[in-house]
Amino acid sequence: MRARRLQDLALWAAVCVPPAAAALDPDGRTLIPLIAGVPLFGVATAVARARPLTALAVPVTLTLALDARMLTPLYWTWAALALFGYLAGRRSVSGRAALWFFAAVALSGLPLSALVLRDLWGWPTQLLTLLLAVVLPWLAGRWHRQYAELVDTGWRLADRMEREQRAVAGRARTRERARIAGDMHDSLGHDLTLLAVRAGALELDPGLDARQRDAVRELREAAAEATHRLREIIGVLREDDSLAPPREESVESLVERARDSGIPVVVERSSGTDGLPPMAALAVRRVLQEALTNAARHAPGSTVRVRLVRDENAFRVRVVNDPAPAAPSEATPGGSGLVGLDERVRLAGGTLRSGPTPAGGFEVSAEVPVAGRDESPPGPGSDEGREGAHDAAAAELALARRRMRRRLVEAAVVPVAVLAVIALIMIPLGFVSSSLSVLDRETYEGLHVGDPRDDVRAGLPLFTRDGPPDGAPAPPEGQDCLYYTVKNADRLAYRLCFRDDRLASKAVVP
Repeated sequence: MRARRLQDLALWAAVCVPPAAAALDPDGRTLIPLIAGVPLFGVATAVARARPLTALAVPVTLTLALDARMLTPLYWTWAALALFGYLAGRRSVSGRAALWFFAAVALSGLPLSALVLRDLWGWPTQLLTLLLAVVLPWLAGRWHRQYAELVDTGWRLADRMEREQRAVAGRARTRERARIAGDMHDSLGHDLTLLAVRAGALELDPGLDARQRDAVRELREAAAEATHRLREIIGVLREDDSLAPPREESVESLVERARDSGIPVVVERSSGTDGLPPMAALAVRRVLQEALTNAARHAPGSTVRVRLVRDENAFRVRVVNDPAPAAPSEATPGGSGLVGLDERVRLAGGTLRSGPTPAGGFEVSAEVPVAGRDESPPGPGSDEGREGAHDAAAAELALARRRMRRRLVEAAVVPVAVLAVIALIMIPLGFVSSSLSVLDRETYEGLHVGDPRDDVRAGLPLFTRDGPPDGAPAPPEGQDCLYYTVKNADRLAYRLCFRDDRLASKAVVP
């Protein structure tokens, strides 16, 4: 938190340096940069993390308010425009809102240029300033964000692959332990049992003396002890082994046991699991058991309705509990029963669905095929499972790379497209400006040097010409000049120059 505050303070200081320098400039004639810029940029900095686009709107609006072309105040707002534009692209999840914002600012330039500046050529200037000072930094921020997401995706995929490798190793260890346990049970267990039986028979042989009989008894006891220890070792090796589905109670006994524990279970239809593949039968029992357990835990006292239906292709189990008659007890967070249940059903080749019902209860349903399938489906420990995980990781990384390339294309295409649009706008704009900037000769002749600017502009055309004609002489020093079109003389222009808000000179320039 402290580091973020220091970063925000540094950002505010950075964007306040240009307005402070502009206000302290001896040649400057206004304190607007210092009075307006510093506090407004502070507000923008305060909201830049939570609302980056709002922070960008502050310097953009301030620049537009001072000059519709966004050009005159640019010397002290450029740092705020560029930095907040970059942060808006870097911190915003989606770029759609920013594009709408840029479009609104661009479209606002036309009426501002027409009504405030009375110069249509101020609009292309505003578009070009918006592109260079705001849009390009925003695109740089978007690219940086996408690059960071690509790097983060790579690290997440690497972490996922590492966890998958650990899962592969654990699965392999479990398989090997199960194989060793099976071999020991089938070979050593059988041999030790036969050895104990034979030693017991030999112990009863009347031809043995007392010493031999004691030795045979010790041999039999040692064989029995070894068999007992072997069973303990097999139990340890088979701990947490889920490769072979265990033999469990039937669905009927599960329902009866639930009723005995106080759960009101209504069996609407029941079909047995006899003849189902072992994994499918185990999945059905697991679905029923988990659904009954969840109903007892989260909706105690509610009626549970069970439907078990079997046809030629699939076995369907559906368990629905009514809303709890009383407020349910708080559930333990972090439960993963349904997640594990979904994996169990998937291994059996089926699908699991769960969720609340319109009546306010909860439903768990599954469908598993009745036809046999490979009971060792590809998992995280198989070659096919590893290839599937690798393909999924590669696909995710490829998607991130495509997004990165798309951002690079946008960063290159958007400026070119905007420049092309500006060029296209200038063609009709030049025609309109030439048509609406014509000053008739009578009005020109009626103007006199020394007239106030407001009186002069009252009779002038709505718009000015796009600058002086090519080759026109330089305007008088210290005078602010406007150019108007001469009717039927494109190579000539009326030049009206002002000083101290009064007409200082007028001329027809080639």
